[in-house]
Amino acid sequence: MSPLADRIRPEKLEDMAGQRHLFGENGAIRKMLNRGFIGNMIFYGPPGTGKTSAANIIAGETERMIRRLNATTASLSDIKEIVSDTDSVFGRDGILLYLDEIQYFNKKQQQSLLEFLEDGRITLIASTTENPYMYVYNAILSRSMVFEFKALSSEDIIPLLEKGMKVLNSENGAEKTADIETLKFIADSGAGDVRRALNILENSYYMSDDAITKDEISKIMPKVVGNFDASGTVHYDLLSALQKSVRGSDPDAAVFYLAKILEGGDLIGACRRLQVMAAEDVGLAYPQIIPIVRACVESAKELGMPEARLPLADAAILMATMPKSNSGHNAINEAIEAVAAGKGQNLPAHLRPVNNFSGYKYPHDYPGHYVKQQYLPDDLKEAVFYKYGENKAEQTAKKYWDNIKCGSVGEDVKEKH
Repeated sequence: MSPLADRIRPEKLEDMAGQRHLFGENGAIRKMLNRGFIGNMIFYGPPGTGKTSAANIIAGETERMIRRLNATTASLSDIKEIVSDTDSVFGRDGILLYLDEIQYFNKKQQQSLLEFLEDGRITLIASTTENPYMYVYNAILSRSMVFEFKALSSEDIIPLLEKGMKVLNSENGAEKTADIETLKFIADSGAGDVRRALNILENSYYMSDDAITKDEISKIMPKVVGNFDASGTVHYDLLSALQKSVRGSDPDAAVFYLAKILEGGDLIGACRRLQVMAAEDVGLAYPQIIPIVRACVESAKELGMPEARLPLADAAILMATMPKSNSGHNAINEAIEAVAAGKGQNLPAHLRPVNNFSGYKYPHDYPGHYVKQQYLPDDLKEAVFYKYGENKAEQTAKKYWDNIKCGSVGEDVKEKH
């Protein structure tokens, strides 16, 4: 018997769960279908969000012959076989090709589709759980519309669970029950994935007696559920969300995304990103943050999970609540741009050992341990890469050097900052 998710798969657009931005009354795809238009599409989003169901419904709405391929196992010969069907009476209006997991097709395989997309023999609906702009060949992207499928809410999933209960009871001649609290627990456990939620329901149904309970469900549930792939888009999305939450000074969001990353098993990814954030986002506003975060990271690696969560949480919360500065980040980036532009090829003569440092002034011999002299090459001598941040630490440093450079060493000293 096929899985419950397949047995109750929607057959009409109005039966689709969630994705109202695509299939609701004013949804983009619904509007196109209502006007009799169907173009090449790429469906992008997490698993279990309705991508395959949508392709089946679109094929039915347009009365197109649909062929399905999974890019993990398909080959060029499979594509050629499908194209040959366009010469038959069944394919005279063109074939709708549903290509699942298109990211697993290499460039040559994706290019092989172009000719048939151009002449209309194939209308492509491709699905992927990865960012299509990173994994899909540009020529395919330019001929397609990209639609994002979003993880479903518990409210979207619960009606499907209720429908699933009716189907299971009908198939088994039973009258088992599951109260709304239990159904919500299953929906939440699905983490936005309808297929996962229905699979939990079906397994729980056959484990239970008269009623499905949360306790019975917990026995078959993993500790962590969610869409996490340590090498995929979701992984980088979570790391990005963590950094942006710290940068935005939101400790609650920061510790939440850190928890998702750690529970997804990526201790090393969390450690690396926290160290980046210390230098990039807090930086010179609180320079001590760099060794502090480094110590937290080393402690976490030594402890291992689950205790590693403690020093890393401290690091994330501390950074989120610290003043922020990206002045160091901006300074090095601007300097790198100057290097890439080929500037600064000739160093000042007094800085080069080959000239025995002739003309070099030793700052420690002067008041305030500072003396004005040129350090940058001639073509960059007026460049200012580092701009002091507005935070207390950097403004204190600026005031100190303003006093030294503009006050204590004589009227010929002018601070270029």
